[in-house]
This record gives sequence, structure tokens and C-alpha cells, in this order.
Amino acid sequence: MEDILTVEGLETHFRTREGVVHAVNGVSFYLKEGETLGFVGESGCGKSVTVMSMLGLIPNPPGEVVGGQAMYNGQDLLQMTDEELRRVRGSHISIIFQAPMTSFSPVFTIGRQIAEPLEMHMGMSKKL
Repeated sequence: MEDILTVEGLETHFRTREGVVHAVNGVSFYLKEGETLGFVGESGCGKSVTVMSMLGLIPNPPGEVVGGQAMYNGQDLLQMTDEELRRVRGSHISIIFQAPMTSFSPVFTIGRQIAEPLEMHMGMSKKL
């Protein structure tokens, strides 16, 4: 079975007043079709930054992906345009953040927030 996602040597830095923070430093992993991968570690160890780096979600500045590759179905996510990444995010690769109080908006119902990515990325509608 072929790898569907291969990440090699991923590095992300943040520039701060105190200097450069090496948030992700040489992370590598692979995932085959049908497999599930979970990142486990203490708070602040780089789990979210790793996935956000792959999907172009790191604010620049202060953050910057400075090295590595993230190959998904033969294409480097790190080289994709914003539009190409939008097509991947939500429909092929998603993030489930661990803190629901900061992940969900209190302004919209949970149902609306779950339905929105399905409508946007899967072309589904509100009709049954």
C-alpha cells in the first residue's frame, strides 16, 4: 500500500522579540490510505503547529515554514497556492482541535458549524 501523506523534515519558526522560536524542528512521518494518525504530547510541544504548517494556516509573520516537504497524493502541500490548499482543507485533510471552547463559535449552532464544511467542501446542501 502506497503512502498517501509523507512529511519529511518539516520545520517551522516564529520570530519573536526574544529571537527565533523553533516550534517544529525536523518532523517526519508517513500515513497510508485508511490509516489514522493522532499527535499526542504535552501542551506547547508543536502538535497543532505541525498540522497547521502543512495546511498553510501559520500566520506569516510571525511564523514561517522554513523547511521540509509535505507530500499528499504526489503534491507538496507546502508549495500549493492558497486556492489549491482550500480545496484540500476540509475535504481531504482536517484538523480537530482539542479545545472545543476555542474551536466552536458561540454565535452559531453546533449543527451549523458541522454542516458548513460539508456544504463548502463536499457540495452537500441542507436538503435531505
